[in-house]
Amino acid sequence: MLTFFIDRMPTPVGELVLIGDEQGRMRALDWTDHEARLMKLLNSHYRATPFVIQERANPGGLTEVMQRYFAGELAAIDTVPVMTAGTEFQRTVWQQLRQIPCGEIITYGELAKRIGRPTASRAVGMANGTNPISIVVPCHRVIGSQGALTGYAGGVQRKQWLLKHEGFLPQDLI
Repeated sequence: MLTFFIDRMPTPVGELVLIGDEQGRMRALDWTDHEARLMKLLNSHYRATPFVIQERANPGGLTEVMQRYFAGELAAIDTVPVMTAGTEFQRTVWQQLRQIPCGEIITYGELAKRIGRPTASRAVGMANGTNPISIVVPCHRVIGSQGALTGYAGGVQRKQWLLKHEGFLPQDLI
């Protein structure tokens, strides 16, 4: 049985809920107003492996890292250890998301090309939408082909804030 630890923290754009494991790896990160969706996703991903969740402040130092990110130390999230379940395709997409540098964006089509599946932009979008580790696995750095800030499960306003926080925002949205 897996043991996960949960903590919550305020941010300028809403409260975050984060879940770490006993090894200090981040397993999930989302906004508390989407916590029910996050728990459903965890239950789906770990259906074959039972888990328990316990409250713990700053599990594995993960809350502190997120506080540093929101305080402006953007690179703090770059080395956060993560562990996810999901399909092989989803994990491939999520691993590639971590390669997008802070302050940059790409399209779903470009992300599909980067994983060697150039015609799979819709499937990439679906995988992006089920990313259990928001911000650290930066799905907010992926935009629509016409530059639209689409597809962020936390809401377009948060996506816009995160991109501005990281130093990138399309000029027509400033």
